[in-house]
Amino acid sequence: MLTLAPDIEGLARFGRALADPIRCRILLALCQAPAHPADLADALEISRTRLSNHLACLRDCGLVVAVPVGRRTRYELADERIGHALGDLRTAVVAVEADRTCRDADEKGCC
Repeated sequence: MLTLAPDIEGLARFGRALADPIRCRILLALCQAPAHPADLADALEISRTRLSNHLACLRDCGLVVAVPVGRRTRYELADERIGHALGDLRTAVVAVEADRTCRDADEKGCC
């Protein structure tokens, strides 16, 4: 059971980061390999300004770090375990989606 404030705050930051689909896409892209912002923006087909705002959020949450490389900055996951956690979450989400209890879920848009 989590009772320590740092544990709960860390989970809340992770949840805040995952609450936005673009941030999820960024994290999944960074699971594959570190990347420069321009390359991420192109790959995700979003503006560099929008990407910058989301990267700032992910940095504030402690999930990504900016690594200076010459005149450019490369982004990567702050810890390789974040990639493992994302993989576990993706597997759990797939399991939940596959285990629908309502027979009318597709028609009603529930479950």
